[in-house]
Amino acid sequence: MKTPLILGLFLLALGSCKGPGNREQKPNIIFILVDDLGWADLGCYGSTFHETPNIDRLAGEAMRFTNAYAACPVCSPTRASIMTGKYPARINVTDWIPGRQAYAGPQPCDKLLPRDFELEMKLEEVTIAETLKEAGYRTFFAGKWHMGEDSIYWPEHQGFEINKGGWSKGWPAGGYFSPYTNPRLESGPEGENLTDRLTDESIRFIEEHTEEPFFLYLSYYTVHTPLQGKPELIEKYEKKIDDLGLDSGAMETTDREWISHAAPGGRMIERILQGHPTYASMIETLDTNVGRLIQKLEELGLEDNTIIFFMSDNGGLSTSEGSPTSNLPLRAGKGWLYEGGIREPMFIKWPGSGSEGAVCDVPVTSTDFYPTILEMVGVEPLQEQHQDGVSLGPLLTGGEDMEERPIFWHYPHYSNQGGKPGAAIRLGDFKLVEFFEDHSVELYNLSDDPGEQKELSTEIPGKAEELLKILHSWQVEVDARGMDPNPGFDPDYLREKTLK
Repeated sequence: MKTPLILGLFLLALGSCKGPGNREQKPNIIFILVDDLGWADLGCYGSTFHETPNIDRLAGEAMRFTNAYAACPVCSPTRASIMTGKYPARINVTDWIPGRQAYAGPQPCDKLLPRDFELEMKLEEVTIAETLKEAGYRTFFAGKWHMGEDSIYWPEHQGFEINKGGWSKGWPAGGYFSPYTNPRLESGPEGENLTDRLTDESIRFIEEHTEEPFFLYLSYYTVHTPLQGKPELIEKYEKKIDDLGLDSGAMETTDREWISHAAPGGRMIERILQGHPTYASMIETLDTNVGRLIQKLEELGLEDNTIIFFMSDNGGLSTSEGSPTSNLPLRAGKGWLYEGGIREPMFIKWPGSGSEGAVCDVPVTSTDFYPTILEMVGVEPLQEQHQDGVSLGPLLTGGEDMEERPIFWHYPHYSNQGGKPGAAIRLGDFKLVEFFEDHSVELYNLSDDPGEQKELSTEIPGKAEELLKILHSWQVEVDARGMDPNPGFDPDYLREKTLK
């Protein structure tokens, strides 16, 4: 049903497409999406504990973005934004699927009711995979999908010819070692590592399609919980902690105001220093496999005609579920509208574009990938589809700077990680967060204060009012859904819990 719509919406580039290097063949596209990877988890973004030499080398050959954002502080909405080029609020996929409310009803401490949302990315959306397939690309998906409970919404029905491991679950249900209990990925030998296996499948696809352009979307389950690493690597990082003289107790804190509200009695912790051996082992396994993928491109002579995207779907997990990483100097992490929850490690390697080794501070977001890829492969923009993204081509080719524009978030949910429902806007150096419970706002100047420690709304109220007005206008435009009061809210619940 989608093919006529696609044909009606854009014109394919006639003949072959010349890229920046004046190549005649259409470029291959590899998109690497890592689950829950924090902004500071890589060496090239400042980590001194995790070891990521292969990813760091790749980032050094790319344009590395320092102000890149996921469209949501949790996974499914960001993933849908990449596939559709639309903000999560516009398509009403605003929480991870099926959401916290599927497992726990409104809590007595929640002032608002969680907002119902779509439990799949609709088939009416023309995904970037469908667009590229129509343009002559072979399309392949491996790893985490998490954009539909029913199988009719899985990758093979959303533009991907091959699907290895993409289904409803947002985590590896069988763990990171075979058997996987995944209906779209046969189990390998007992003990086989999932990250290794997904890379094996991706390499096999590349080897079979060296003579035709391909779109390979490698969506690692790593580093999502459960935290499981290769024993020899866990041992390596345990020794590293000892060698560095790190104190495990000093890496975590419960001295946070938010903990007293989200978790009376301090049942949550926040990590303030990286040093989780299992998490570090998972990141090293990720790094090794990215290195394997790049090595295969080089062996096959494809590296000069392959564009590589690298991104995470939300901030690192720093405030719950073991709190395995720290995003400092950014504030908070996954599930929060603060920078630690939405700012991501991201880079794009476009051989021959002139952007190799460059660092870009311009704010960009995950809805921008769709139009960027279309420009790279010579397909006319699909404006009716990617309504909320702009091409990053001018940044990558050294053209004119992009016009300053607002970037938006809308999250009408309580997160598993302690985050509160709210919305946010970034415009230039300023970022404003509005919290839905009491409509309070916080304003920060991220150029001076990336850690969001100095709240400015009373100091410069005019700027706060300006950004709030733009945010509210955008919410009306995209029909962003609000929240209703919780009739079961108990204002004394937290106090009583704390006393107990």
